[in-house]
Amino acid sequence: MLQALRDKTSGWIAIAIVAVLAVPFAFFGMEQYLFQNNADYAAKVEAPPKWWQSAPDWWLVRKFAWTSAEVSAEEFRQTFDSMREQRRQQEGEAFDARAFETMESKREVLEQLIDRAVLGLAADRANIAIGDAQVQEIIQSIPAFQVEGRFDPQRYQMALQSTQPPRTPREFQESIRVDLQRVLVPQSIAETAFVTEGESTRLMRLLGERRDVSFVVVPPPAVDMADVSQADQQAWYDSHAARYREPEKVALEYIELKAAAGKGADDAAVDEAEARAHFEQVKSRFATAERRLASHILVEVPADADEATQQAAQKKAADIAARAQASGADFAALARENSDDPGSRDGGGDLGWVEKGMMAGAFEDALFAMQPNAVSAPVRTDFGWHVLQLREVDAGEPVAFEDVREQMEKEVSEGDSSRVYNEQVGRVVDEINKNPMSLEPAAAAGGVQIQTIAPFARGAGSGIAANNAVVQAAFSEALTQDGTVSDPIEIGPNQTVFIRVTSHTPERAQPLEQVRERVIAEVRADRARKQAEQAADAMVAEIKGGKTLQALAGERQLQAQDVPGIPRGAPVPDAAASQAYFRAAPPTGDAPTPGKVMLADGSAVVFAVTKVEPGNPADASEQEQAMLRQQLGSLLGSEDAEVLQRSLRREMKITVNEARL
Repeated sequence: MLQALRDKTSGWIAIAIVAVLAVPFAFFGMEQYLFQNNADYAAKVEAPPKWWQSAPDWWLVRKFAWTSAEVSAEEFRQTFDSMREQRRQQEGEAFDARAFETMESKREVLEQLIDRAVLGLAADRANIAIGDAQVQEIIQSIPAFQVEGRFDPQRYQMALQSTQPPRTPREFQESIRVDLQRVLVPQSIAETAFVTEGESTRLMRLLGERRDVSFVVVPPPAVDMADVSQADQQAWYDSHAARYREPEKVALEYIELKAAAGKGADDAAVDEAEARAHFEQVKSRFATAERRLASHILVEVPADADEATQQAAQKKAADIAARAQASGADFAALARENSDDPGSRDGGGDLGWVEKGMMAGAFEDALFAMQPNAVSAPVRTDFGWHVLQLREVDAGEPVAFEDVREQMEKEVSEGDSSRVYNEQVGRVVDEINKNPMSLEPAAAAGGVQIQTIAPFARGAGSGIAANNAVVQAAFSEALTQDGTVSDPIEIGPNQTVFIRVTSHTPERAQPLEQVRERVIAEVRADRARKQAEQAADAMVAEIKGGKTLQALAGERQLQAQDVPGIPRGAPVPDAAASQAYFRAAPPTGDAPTPGKVMLADGSAVVFAVTKVEPGNPADASEQEQAMLRQQLGSLLGSEDAEVLQRSLRREMKITVNEARL
């Protein structure tokens, strides 16, 4: 039989079958083999191509046909650090840095970045483009770029140069364009939400609802001082092990280098010749840049337009240009009639003042080659054909040395200080390269003292140990394992530190012996809480059995209170109790609806809802009703946008690399 099988599988048909099967098996597992452990992104989002929406999720197809976007590890870390600082400022002393460093918090931040990447891919696939006019409108509306409520080009340039790292106008415009592209679809979806009259009426009845409530506050039981057995201690410790973990800690030694302060009023004056020489080098920084007051008419050309469509658009633009160049032509009227740019059409094509670097290359080249009051021939950009009108030219004005003398002297002084500082850093780095295991030679070379920081957990340090860059370096494997001196860490302008980890304690479970007193206290607190809850549950059961709350309160020597017409949100006697009143079902007949809620201090509120009175929509003014409909519409719109976001995510492949978080 074996010989028969050998004979039947040796023909050309068997060879062909084996060859066909070899192709998918050749690639099976290749992705993991080729790319394992090499990914340097925090997350990657991949989407099927526009021309093949149902493309299968096979590695070979995905590799060569799908489009992708990545969330880099650096982008994630910057966003995470920024989020941590926001939370620290919001919560103050209550902020728990250790709790924030959990993987759950990291994934929460990463999911937001993934959503941005998903929206970006979706916008690209939908061929969504943002016009220059829309970008300019957003930029000119940013308060940081305005002087006395109006956009100021010089303030704009200075603000961009002061960012870290500095950004050019074109880079900033592209970032705004990308952000607008991402939010355009969800924002448009959200704006389509509406609220019917029936929905708003029902909501007003619910919001205006009032309830008659009787309640009694059951005080917490006496402090439980009963013994806690070894078995109970061990059981509590085992079931709450996450509470008793000692976080990873490091202790540091470091040296800090700072540039000396610039010369003050009492110091020797800066040489005027030196200040004037510096002014000649940087005076272009102070001169007002040339700007041009422009209008345009756009004849839009889709990116995938055929040759005939493109030629028709070019001819239309040429005809418009000829009409605009005619004597007595009203350019603004032509723009309102013919322009495809929704951002400037209603304003007669007005683009406001334009500086170099604010517009696309061909557009800008043509505008800055024109004479005032001229109309250009059609200019081609990625958006279509533009007909330009130059209405006015502001050539800008130079600045005299006397106007900026004080600033030049200050910059020269600070420059001298920076040179001394840079030389100091250079000497220290040279010594560290020679002696990477010790800070003593580096400290001697820099003329500074070695300082120390006691062991601290990630996110719980103070001073330089609260600096994100220092924390990342201090807890890095290179420093905790090798004991070497770090690379220079810049913690501020002309301020650098070098650190070395002197001790490292990995995260570990604290033994029961070490936390025994805490465990005993928590077991006793849990017993008291359960005892109070059982007493409250017993009272609720008796009310359901027919007893009145007032009778139960009398039996327990407690004071029952009757409060008619409690509105939503009224803290009677506590906000948590008020929420419980309105979560309870309306009473049926004469039988009240009882319930209970445990308060943070260990006490309990036992209550009975005796009457529910819906709100009256007629009591609200037209303005209040309109505001409510608007708010409800915004909520519904946000929900629709979230549904869209979830739908887009299901269409894409998302890969998370937790090792980079």
